[in-house]
Amino acid sequence: MAERLQPSMQERESLDPEQGSMVLNEPVGAGPCACPGNKGQGTKQSEHTGSPLQRNLPEGWEWKTLGDIAEVCGGGTPRTNDPANFEGGSIPWVTPADLSGYTSKKIGHGSRNITEKGLLSSSARLLPSGTVLFTSRAPIGYVAIAANPIATNQGFKSFVLKEGILPDYVYWYLKGSKDLAESLASGTTFLELSGAKAKQLPIPVAPLSQQKLIVAEIEKQFSRLDEAVAGLKRIKANLKRYKAAVLKAAVEGKLTEEWRKANPNVEAGAELLKRILVERKMKWEEKNPGKKYKEPVAPDISNLPELPEGWVWASVDSICHQIGDVDHKMPKAKETGIPYISTKDFSPDGGINYENAKRIDQSDYDKLCRKIFPEKGDILLSRYGTVGEVRLVRNKTLFQASYSIAILKPLTEKMSAYLSFVLQTEPIQRQIKKHTRATAQPDLGLSHIRCLGMPLAPTYEQQRIIDEIDHLFSVADEIDAAVETNLKRAERLRQGILTKAFSARLALRSKSTIHPEASKGA
Repeated sequence: MAERLQPSMQERESLDPEQGSMVLNEPVGAGPCACPGNKGQGTKQSEHTGSPLQRNLPEGWEWKTLGDIAEVCGGGTPRTNDPANFEGGSIPWVTPADLSGYTSKKIGHGSRNITEKGLLSSSARLLPSGTVLFTSRAPIGYVAIAANPIATNQGFKSFVLKEGILPDYVYWYLKGSKDLAESLASGTTFLELSGAKAKQLPIPVAPLSQQKLIVAEIEKQFSRLDEAVAGLKRIKANLKRYKAAVLKAAVEGKLTEEWRKANPNVEAGAELLKRILVERKMKWEEKNPGKKYKEPVAPDISNLPELPEGWVWASVDSICHQIGDVDHKMPKAKETGIPYISTKDFSPDGGINYENAKRIDQSDYDKLCRKIFPEKGDILLSRYGTVGEVRLVRNKTLFQASYSIAILKPLTEKMSAYLSFVLQTEPIQRQIKKHTRATAQPDLGLSHIRCLGMPLAPTYEQQRIIDEIDHLFSVADEIDAAVETNLKRAERLRQGILTKAFSARLALRSKSTIHPEASKGA
């Protein structure tokens, strides 16, 4: 299965800069304003001596500031406690939140409109079509072009451009100038780019005809990159489906079908379960002397498929000596201390991100550990909010898990690896979904976790299943790592395209008509 998911040669080459009209084999700068100058004949020195850039430009280009080429406008928010400012409004009004995740170049409206009254009663103003909208705080750096007359809140510095300046040209320049804008910003709670500083942003201005050609070349290159990125994302989606198919084959016995034929005389799953239950009782009585033993709950096997010969359905409760969570009272966060993880700390690669987790002090940790605490070999199952995600604790890191996570303690470490895979399979996830209580925050109760039915294979077959899954997943993970590398490279190439475009190097290398002097000096 893994071979079918290998990136095609076309997909691999789609990120190869040598395949296009532009060569990007040099170190990429931090943006259009970060690259070194294009030295040579026919250049003009920046007239803005206060600019952070003292870079030469081709003949016909000029260093300007955004204040030179545009009217810089702020925005505003009408009083939200006056319904007349918003209800029935027809004036498009955008906030930085409207540009979060927004990928189109032009924008015609935000999530809310304002009324004429709202416009007149606030510092918002109606900006003409073609205005370049640039977020100046929370965060700095989102860019869009007004597709029609539009207003913004105070989180923007917008540029109403003068004659001879193409909105698309300024749009692409600002797309690569986030770092420069942030360097000019100030603030304690959050950075904000003031109107005065926005006016000082330097921009290399090419003649209008060249602006059009540069924009066309940028968009051609970006279109090519977009196709490559889309191909890589398809591979990632295929890898996810591939892993799900591997797990499905594992619990259906298909991964080890040939192994069973070659090993017909192994201990059956039913016999294994009997031994597990004896061991479970001994472990419980050892931990709870003098108390009456509580038998594990029976599995809920309604609507579950038939199992291969020698396998048996068992409840998750029957193969764990403890299943629980901590007290629901949230401990106070500390600057330093012991990691207190929640589902947000489940990393996409199947691990646990301890670095960015909340920290708690030793006394709170000790109190929480009175009920249960995670150890190497335990399984973490998200049970609140995001339900059904599984993580195996693979090391001895000291940490505690929040009540949004159930801690499962299998009887043996070998059983841990097997159970961690089984819990991710479609039959178990379907049971989890069935038992999840649909509330504002979905909730999977501990009692329902205990009765989850899992396919129990014979001991030696379990190990074979684990080995097969590990091998097939490692193949998929190698491909995924290559995909991630190329996705990051694509972003660097994007920045490189912008860097070259606004230092005239994209123009020089892509079309001689953009910069005729290049052909004279060749």
